[in-house]
Amino acid sequence: MSRPTGEIQIRVRYAETDRMGLLHHANYLVYFEQGRTELLRQIGRSYKDVEDAGFFLVLAKVEVRYRQPARYDDLLTLRTTVTRRTPVRIEHEYQVLRDGELLAEGSSTLACVDAKGNLRAMPDWLLEPK
Repeated sequence: MSRPTGEIQIRVRYAETDRMGLLHHANYLVYFEQGRTELLRQIGRSYKDVEDAGFFLVLAKVEVRYRQPARYDDLLTLRTTVTRRTPVRIEHEYQVLRDGELLAEGSSTLACVDAKGNLRAMPDWLLEPK
């Protein structure tokens, strides 16, 4: 399987910062979700497609390593890469950059479940372009 990778631009909004004008640490997780959503869209799918077909991707694990702070009004690049896929899990890596400088990196594991929360195998089409 190839390693699908996508990039999006995110401007740090005032509401996402703390009192010092730095991007609040919790917002990196929101950005990671944006990255996953847009990566799926780039390969011709959407979370709505996945859920309408009865597959739900739930966050099982997430990690973030902060290297440098992002600040209000910074234009960031978020790079999202699928690094591993098993029948019931998908793993991503993330890089948050400002002008090419690595500010934060992270990873996540999503598990595929049915509407009742039971593990289920992902469909083959989940990561294949339409």
